[in-house]
Amino acid sequence: MKSSFQRIRIGFIGTIIILLTFLLVTSCTKEIEQKAKFGLVIHGGAGSIERGKISPEIEKEYEAKLTEALETGYKILSDGGTSLDAVETVINILEDSPLFNAGKGAVFTHNGLNELDASIMDGSTLNAGAVARLTRIKNPITLARGVMEKSEHVMMVGDGAEQFGVENGFELVDPLYFYTEKSWEALQRALKKEEELKSKDQAALLDIAPGDKHGTVGAAALDMHGNLAAGTSTGGMSNKKYGRAGDVPVIGAGTYAKNVTCAVSCTGHGEYFIRLGVAKDISDMMEYKMISLDEAANEVIHQKLEELGGTGGLIGIDKYGNITMPFNTSGMFRGYILEKGKANVSMYKD
Repeated sequence: MKSSFQRIRIGFIGTIIILLTFLLVTSCTKEIEQKAKFGLVIHGGAGSIERGKISPEIEKEYEAKLTEALETGYKILSDGGTSLDAVETVINILEDSPLFNAGKGAVFTHNGLNELDASIMDGSTLNAGAVARLTRIKNPITLARGVMEKSEHVMMVGDGAEQFGVENGFELVDPLYFYTEKSWEALQRALKKEEELKSKDQAALLDIAPGDKHGTVGAAALDMHGNLAAGTSTGGMSNKKYGRAGDVPVIGAGTYAKNVTCAVSCTGHGEYFIRLGVAKDISDMMEYKMISLDEAANEVIHQKLEELGGTGGLIGIDKYGNITMPFNTSGMFRGYILEKGKANVSMYKD
């Protein structure tokens, strides 16, 4: 027979277990109460985006285009559409605008070309598609989805990716379609600075035109069915050389989505995001450390990325509809819309 002391101890332990269970259930209930049935968060690049350096007229153009993208995505999601459809459609809108470093507004390489990268990921299946170094595909994010859904591969590059696009009916454009005066002038500034520094400090070449380095557009969405998706599209880095590709087409670095955690799209100095595997790291931290999306995202951007010397930002949404938009640059074009239907757009840090 158990002694009175043993019975008291067992009863005490049982009480503690019940109390902890109650606290856990209460916490979970609170989190569930806070969630949105669906939501969308987007970015249009991070970098030297400072108040006073952008005219009021241009500010309004950015705000209008980001709002258009959010409201279009909201319509898809509120009508019961998929997160993948919302992500692709929203990024198409941003790719078709010369305001952003993706699609129409892509920056130029050192050789005066526009080379585009994109990726997309389905959080319900972990299927993904990515493309890199495109020069004739009008909407790279759409081809990335084609790679995911119409091939057995994850990534296709250059001429091969475009051949796949032609064979599957994706829209091609003349490379001149991607020309914008803004991007061309950015290249000329970088080339001039590069020439000035050649005989002085080779290391300084890495810091040419930092404001032109950070482009990229992206979206992350949660639909009514509980499925997450993320996508990212970019023109890369102004004045890039040697066939460089950044983090955008690298699944887990620039884009990641997993239904049990979150969907993330990144923007910034891609080499650092690749080294850290930023997008997947956030998902892993949520899954294994059991911390929130916002905690994980801020730790990655404001600790891990900064310690390595990288700059940029990201947007994300979790399975409860919570969003995050951290960045360590002076600004980031960003916005979100949840089930109530109010579009929120920002660009500066303050």
